[in-house]
Amino acid sequence: MRKVNQYCIWVVSSLLLSCGSSIEKKEPVVSVPVYKDVPYKQDFAIKFNTLDKEASLSRVFMDRNKVIQIASSEGILRTHDGQFLYPGSLVKDKTYRPLTDKHVQNITVLKDQFVYLDDKAVFSNSWAGSLYLTHELPNAFTVAAGTDFEFLISDGSTLQFLSKEKAPWTGILVNDQVQDILFEENSKNFWILGKKSIASFDTSTSELRTLYQEKNLTAFTFFNDNLVVGTKSGYITIDPSSGKQIGEVQKKLPFDEITAMTTIDGQLWFGSTKGAFKLREDGKYDYYFGKRWLPSNHVKHISKGIDGSILILTEAGLGQIIFKEMTLFDKAMYYESQVRNRHIRLGFNANLVDLDDGNIDSGRLSDSDNDGLWTTMYLAGEVFRYAVTKSDDALQNCIESMDAMERLFSINPVPGFPSRSFERSGYIEKLHDPDRWQHSSDPEWDWKSTTSSDEAIGHIFAYGVMAELMDNELKDRAITLIDTLMSHVVRNDLYMVDYDGKPTTWGRWNPEYVNERPKMVGDRKINASNIIAMLQTAYHFTGKEKYKEKAFDLIDNHGYLENLMWPMKDVARAPDDADDWSKMLSESWNHSDDEMYFVGYWGLYKYAFNDSLKAKYKEAIIDHWEIERPEKEGAWNIMTALTGTPDFDLDEAAWYLREHPMDLVSWNIENSHRKDIEIIEPNFREQTIKEVLPPDERPVQRHNGNMFRLDKTGNDGTEEYSAGDIWLLPYWMGRYLGVISEPQE
Repeated sequence: MRKVNQYCIWVVSSLLLSCGSSIEKKEPVVSVPVYKDVPYKQDFAIKFNTLDKEASLSRVFMDRNKVIQIASSEGILRTHDGQFLYPGSLVKDKTYRPLTDKHVQNITVLKDQFVYLDDKAVFSNSWAGSLYLTHELPNAFTVAAGTDFEFLISDGSTLQFLSKEKAPWTGILVNDQVQDILFEENSKNFWILGKKSIASFDTSTSELRTLYQEKNLTAFTFFNDNLVVGTKSGYITIDPSSGKQIGEVQKKLPFDEITAMTTIDGQLWFGSTKGAFKLREDGKYDYYFGKRWLPSNHVKHISKGIDGSILILTEAGLGQIIFKEMTLFDKAMYYESQVRNRHIRLGFNANLVDLDDGNIDSGRLSDSDNDGLWTTMYLAGEVFRYAVTKSDDALQNCIESMDAMERLFSINPVPGFPSRSFERSGYIEKLHDPDRWQHSSDPEWDWKSTTSSDEAIGHIFAYGVMAELMDNELKDRAITLIDTLMSHVVRNDLYMVDYDGKPTTWGRWNPEYVNERPKMVGDRKINASNIIAMLQTAYHFTGKEKYKEKAFDLIDNHGYLENLMWPMKDVARAPDDADDWSKMLSESWNHSDDEMYFVGYWGLYKYAFNDSLKAKYKEAIIDHWEIERPEKEGAWNIMTALTGTPDFDLDEAAWYLREHPMDLVSWNIENSHRKDIEIIEPNFREQTIKEVLPPDERPVQRHNGNMFRLDKTGNDGTEEYSAGDIWLLPYWMGRYLGVISEPQE
């Protein structure tokens, strides 16, 4: 959600390009934007589930002591336990013995103190218990508090006014049924919502006046001095003085079946049968849907906690939305702990799976096809962290991940070939893709074959970063692995050759394979871009001519420079006369390729053989970034800053980092029903809507996912993603590149 203004300061930096001629050339000095990491409000949810599935919940409030109470069909409930990622429960409130014996129908607050409605009176345990106003409506179910200890209650057909100072009043809402009552400070009137009318009650004259009549009214509140009324299909605005509707019915909402409304600190909040949402100043909505935020999506009531939290009561319990001031650095430190606490498997950066409804203590660490890739992205982030902070913790994280990466090479019998993963023996049938696993010479271990180009470019990216930025033994270890992997690739004619002596399906950079693809097919461009980056990195750190010679052979004799310079706008489906493999590769935009491109750009740009190539590479990178801009992808924007361009959408990168949910559990998410988003026609890029949603409103996914994916259903709450590659890499890279500042006061 957008919660803060974006702060930027501008600093001047100059980039010197390595020179390919006898005359040293310098790029012009440019102004590079820097995000000032000041505190912003980060939202997350603490959930409280009802233990009694048959109980009907109606209202929730917090008193001045920060006690939360809920009115239910089973009496007054209160919250028990509960913290972020560890849901609490709603239990019977036994604090006051008499309260448990009374037939309490509802609850409200007056001066931040609880006030109760039972079958005999409106009363409170505050003010030394002196508030006790009897009434004559034994079936009363709704109550609102005014000023000076004045209250209006109703049983649906009859209204009764109660006061310490004024005479009681009783009346009826003609030809209608009362649903809710609220008190408005400015007019000092009570307002009554019926199913098909709205009326006001003047406490000074005891006049009940019908103001507006319409069917299917469901909720109401005051906002900007007007009455805003929810219906089963949108909301309307009414002038409270004239009773006339202002403007059209508003239906462009996350969901238009309104169940609750309130105004909190000048912001309009809605509850619906599909989650809660808040109207922003820009006219768009922050949407809280699914178990990331709420126990269920049918919202019953919304109120403000005195601690600044928002209490959203649903059919299945309470979602307390917390807004905590923090910096991106604070968020990074939380994520660092998240990764180390439950996402390291044998040194790999891994997901936690088989969770029981989001219970992170019930999961197990999972193997993955891309253990190497996800780990190298986390590893590179920790190297950037170490370069910026010299943190001993970051260094130890690097060492442990590097141990795992080195073992990928040594655990299999193929010289220079990195395994996809490894695991203790005896579990092959329970691992992903059992047919790809092989036995190691060590009977205690098995390893995974068929390594792809995704892993290879990830390896070279992380080792290049480590070789450049580390000032210890890890530098030499990284260079050794660069040479080991690239020697295997060059020795095998630009293929990765598996244990069976055959190239893997995706480890292919040979011109015979690459140039067999039509020019518009993305595989031709991505493989050319990646292999040149890999060879440049190998030459830069080893100085071995074989890498430089192979790269220039590809550039000069096989068109690899033209391949990698192919405009992104011209990447498209293969023509009808193309081979089936090319058609399969180009059915739609490949977001995994985007990830491979950008992690490869580090070696492509930084280790360019000369200035002329570097300029072309920069052109290709920015061309790619331009295509990606609608996704507002934090990693791609920050990686583009590598080129020194001042235009890389820093604001959007910071937005991505701020808006990313703290809760990385794979909860079910639905957005395709929303009427506040503009759906566009199906297209090659798989962009579904005109403007991408914030990360905390869409499914959790890695950088190789489609940021325009609207829904995720099935296996609700069964997996927690690691922030290691998703968030920490772009943040620490941004810190290293100087486009994100250190935390500011």
